[in-house]
Amino acid sequence: MRVATLNLWARHGSWSERREVLIAGLRDLCPDLIAFQESVVTDDYDQVADLLGPGYHVVHQEQGEADGTRASIASRWPLGEIRQRRLAVTTRVNLSEFAGWIGLAEVLAPEPLLFVNHKPSFRLAHEHERELQAVHATRLIEEVLGERGLHVVVAGDFDAPPEAASVRFWSGLQSLRGTSVAYRDVWQWTHPHDPGHTFTPVNPLVKNGNWPLEAGRRIDYLFVRCHGNGPTLRPENCRQIFDRPVNGIWASDHFGLVADLEAAR
Repeated sequence: MRVATLNLWARHGSWSERREVLIAGLRDLCPDLIAFQESVVTDDYDQVADLLGPGYHVVHQEQGEADGTRASIASRWPLGEIRQRRLAVTTRVNLSEFAGWIGLAEVLAPEPLLFVNHKPSFRLAHEHERELQAVHATRLIEEVLGERGLHVVVAGDFDAPPEAASVRFWSGLQSLRGTSVAYRDVWQWTHPHDPGHTFTPVNPLVKNGNWPLEAGRRIDYLFVRCHGNGPTLRPENCRQIFDRPVNGIWASDHFGLVADLEAAR
């Protein structure tokens, strides 16, 4: 299966030009599953449907921001159980935009799996909140799984670099609040010596936008849950997407990720 994640940056910047680059790129990519962050849904517009076209089952975050910005999941396969939760873990998160959200979709593929879109708090000083949100998110995943041995793929804009406690927790490198989990970071697995920055001043939408002093971070991830002696899916490949301009147009202020995964035998 081909899985991807991408922060769409809503409809900021030169949206009409970015839209054309995104449509062409996504339809060439043909992901089976994709997690979007900062997607826009209003009464008269669905950004995900606009960009992907027909052929996808789509789930949107129920409560977005005032302008319709939220997060979304799209799947080529039908979807079963859907769970989502707003991760408003502290008072200061309650008062900030993008207060944290996780969405889980049971994907009725030939080999069923749970596909998860995780979007924690984005502010630089909110690592405490991201840690709490990571713990809440993994507990919800385990609650939904129960005794089922489904594959679990977690995708999203985690707003934290690999060395942050919240990401180390997902990776099984440390515990938080008396619990621990183990997920394999697909980029690190396939590119162990490449920092793989996905939010970088190489992209002028970052440098010339709200982050003029950004030095570059890897904050977008694909994770595979481990069970027993390791992850249940292995990557055939993993690469960045929308990481260069097309005719001078950058698709988003984030680079996305795509990986082709197969069941471990």
